[in-house]
Parts: sequence; C-alpha cells; structure tokens
Amino acid sequence: MIAIISDIHGNLPALNAVLNDIYLNKNVNKIISLGDVSGYAPFVNECIERLIDVNAINIMGNHDFYLLSGLGCPRSKSVNELSETFSNKITKNSIDFLKVSPLFFSENDVIMVHAGFQNPIDEYLYSISQSYFERFNYKYFFSGHTHVQHVEYFENGQVYCNPGSVGQPRDGDARASYALFSPDSGEITLKRVEYDVNSVINELIKFGFSDYYYNNLLKGSRIGGKIDKIKGS
Repeated sequence: MIAIISDIHGNLPALNAVLNDIYLNKNVNKIISLGDVSGYAPFVNECIERLIDVNAINIMGNHDFYLLSGLGCPRSKSVNELSETFSNKITKNSIDFLKVSPLFFSENDVIMVHAGFQNPIDEYLYSISQSYFERFNYKYFFSGHTHVQHVEYFENGQVYCNPGSVGQPRDGDARASYALFSPDSGEITLKRVEYDVNSVINELIKFGFSDYYYNNLLKGSRIGGKIDKIKGS
C-alpha cells in the first residue's frame, strides 16, 4: 500500500496529522510526496525532516523550484511575500533534500508528478478527460498542484487521482487530505484528516501576516476565498 501526499506547503500540524493517520494503516509500506513541501506556512524545515524520518520519496513541486531557483512565482504577489519570509530560515539540509527531488516517479503502470503530465512542474489539471491521458502509456496517474482532491475512472481503464493538499486544501473542505493506493488491486481511497489549524495561524500572526493570508485555511479555499474544482469527464 502506498500513501500519496501532496502540497504540504510548510504546514507541519497538517502533515503530522496525516502521517499519524497513515500509520493507523499497518499495510502502508511507502509514502510518496507529490511536491510543494515549501511555501505558505513557516515549518518548511520541520516538514522536510518529517519526510526524511519516514523515508518518503519527494517529487519536485513548483514552489520547491521557486525556492531553489530564487526566481519567485510569476503569478502571485502573496505567494512571493510568504515564500520570501520563510526562505530566510531554510537550512542547507532542506535545500539538499529538495535539490535531489525528481520531476516524476514511475513504476510499472503508475506515474506520479506534481502538476501535469505534459508539464510536471506547472500545468494545472482543472479539466480532465480520457483523451488527455490516453496519449500516455500508463494506467494510473497521480498529481497534485490544484489542491483539489479527486479521482476519475475512464472507460479505457485508465485512472487519474489528485490526493488533494495536506497543508492548504482548496476544494471547500479545510481538512488535510491524502490518498491510499494499492498497486496490486488498483484500489484508491481518498482520505481527510482534522488538524490543529489554529497553531499554523498563530505562527503566521507572529510573522506579521494579516488574516488575508490565513483565513483560507479555515475555509479550505485559495487565499482570497475562491473554492476550486476539478471537472471530470
């Protein structure tokens, strides 16, 4: 059994809650992170330490790339304000961990990326269809990036799953999310977990951020309040 997590975004309380829930299932023998360990919340080093502790495989996310490259996000001033604040405390150990994160993970008929399967770093899959996936020679597809939990089964037997976001859900459910996947049976189970959101909010307040930067954590939305959806076939 594989536990698939994504978009932690420096939210340690959410990650700890998810890991605790994962280990209630004694059959989990591998954890794969679909990237974006960094961004939005202050506990990036601590989150990376936890991933190392559990021997997780981590895929490169766009926020992780922003951090490593120093280029910043081309779309969002608020992302850059948060990232610049927290990047000042990133350790060499964390940088080294992110540097070796691959762009994708594949095994047998399974492929996992952070974003999309044409652009693994920064392609948003808000609208999905069988015609998109049938060009690729895999059966099971996993990606994050949109922060929207979703699973779609296509008529040709291919399957797409977004496990949602651990640290910043945007699908209207504020609980941390992840997925369980059995490569043997192909079964996918979507999971949601409560966590102590106020502990993250209190840290953001300590750094001087207003409620604009954290009210979304209470709503399960983007910063600014927008709820996102994935449109399936």
